[in-house]
Amino acid sequence: MQANINGITLAFDDQGTGFPLVFLHAFPLNRTMWVDQEKALSSQHRVVTIDLRGHGESDAPLWHYSLDQAADDVCGLLDYLSIRQAVFVGLSMGGYLLFAFYRKYSDRVKGMVLADTRAQADTDEGRQARFELAQIAYKQGASAVADIMIPKLLSPATIRTRPELVRRVRTMIESNQVSGIVGDLMAMAERVDSVPLLKQIAYPTQIIVGELDLPTPPADAKLMADQIPGARLVVIPAAAHLSNLEEPDQFNATIRSFVLHVTG
Repeated sequence: MQANINGITLAFDDQGTGFPLVFLHAFPLNRTMWVDQEKALSSQHRVVTIDLRGHGESDAPLWHYSLDQAADDVCGLLDYLSIRQAVFVGLSMGGYLLFAFYRKYSDRVKGMVLADTRAQADTDEGRQARFELAQIAYKQGASAVADIMIPKLLSPATIRTRPELVRRVRTMIESNQVSGIVGDLMAMAERVDSVPLLKQIAYPTQIIVGELDLPTPPADAKLMADQIPGARLVVIPAAAHLSNLEEPDQFNATIRSFVLHVTG
């Protein structure tokens, strides 16, 4: 499905009925990373997955991107779908987006799942690495980005023994336009530090992290869990950064339990 939101076309899926769950994907993937969650959860809930601006089947304008802009896109789509409140699930960049969304539209949030993400802004070294990856994307294309990103996203065991999952992640990355990849790198590099926000979060929060996550390790998850009032923390054994893809059963069980807690 598609909708014109804030002057661009956003692609999304909207399945099931019940209390809405809105899924915000990782960089540099798309909404198909949530297929296992759609299958597991849409029998009980309304599940909305979005190709964020610059990804998948959504438009990827060649211009400046920001997380605030992405938050406006998500809010516009919620209005289009007549969704007043939802539980939001953001993984990695989706978590960064969720912090931006909370700042602007906290009244739309019923609960938050922050998965394999962190509250801290990029370090100088992190911003430089994003700049360098943007140059690689511009000069060599999305396949070169996939070569660099896959070892960061998946565990060594997954890369060695699950070629179908590696192909699936590569396909998601290579389907993105370079303009979207570069735009998101810019948006993430410019994001603000969300650590001061943590103690102010007034809605139920579930934190999930893969035990083997390298980009946003369990220490980053614990920092959020320690500072967000009442936050829950689940560490998924044997999973790396894309914990929802590597260990979907435990990821889905955690979401299901959290949503039951939030909605009663």
